[in-house]
Amino acid sequence: MIGCGTTTFTDPDDYPGSMPEAAIDRVLTSSERFQARVTWVKLRRLGLARLEESAQRIASIALAPAPLFVSFALGRALQPMWNGRPMQRGEMVLHGRGEHFHQRTMGPCRWGMAWWAPQDFAKYSRALLGSDVPTPVTMRILRPSPAALGEFLRLHNQACRLAQTKPDMAAHPEIARALEQGLVRALVNCAADDGPQESTGVERHHSEIIRRFEQILAARRGRPLPLPELCAILGVAERTLRICCAQVLGISPLRYARLRRLNLARSALLRADPNASAVATIARAHGFSELGRFAAAYRVAFGETPSATLRRAGYIATDAAEIA
Repeated sequence: MIGCGTTTFTDPDDYPGSMPEAAIDRVLTSSERFQARVTWVKLRRLGLARLEESAQRIASIALAPAPLFVSFALGRALQPMWNGRPMQRGEMVLHGRGEHFHQRTMGPCRWGMAWWAPQDFAKYSRALLGSDVPTPVTMRILRPSPAALGEFLRLHNQACRLAQTKPDMAAHPEIARALEQGLVRALVNCAADDGPQESTGVERHHSEIIRRFEQILAARRGRPLPLPELCAILGVAERTLRICCAQVLGISPLRYARLRRLNLARSALLRADPNASAVATIARAHGFSELGRFAAAYRVAFGETPSATLRRAGYIATDAAEIA
């Protein structure tokens, strides 16, 4: 099947399901207004995506188990960090199958992904290189030659621009076939890296701790947990959890947990009926017992008061009803 599309998002809650073959759960970490655009291209054997985001955030990204993924930064803006590791220009990430990782941005960013079936990758690797390129268990940093990377990024950009401006042309069988052949060749050459760096055992351990930390927070979304209780459930020392959060998330565990609850409260406010809901009720449902402190923290995080968000939800609902 060949297809393509592009979608612009202004509500961060609509963003998690925007990426084909991946789930993105984000926590906004600054008060900049969120806006994102996702462009995707599905060729016969290869999928592509370009993601453009305006606001600083931490994202938990779960990849589908079947395909093999590469991800990479685009443009010259501040580079995202993969599991706490800043990507250098000229690097790509080859992911383990079904990998779960964290990506942190420090401002507006552009990044991309490509994915394809492991058996197709093996087949083309043997045909083009005469041998298989090993599939990693966990993320591996690739440093392809400038020529190979430049060719891949050129074709990736060409495919995404066609999807945005001329989707009928992008879906044309002859154009799609030519794009796919060039992209596959360039991807195989990029992955045929003489010196790939796989995550160390310590990095994998820290990533796993953060993955379990996320699961605990998700299961107790309305109840804040003291740090000793969090660590007891995780089975790790407080110092270990602090180190893991500083490395992968860039902030302390309790600050991240509070930001996560603030983001959930904001989602609830945006979806509430202003005539039937109270800010205090929503705040308490997300573990904030003192309304004044909640309002102050909320304003710092999102640049407006909780009541302003609730009123905006009413305007959005009215506009939607008028359009319908």
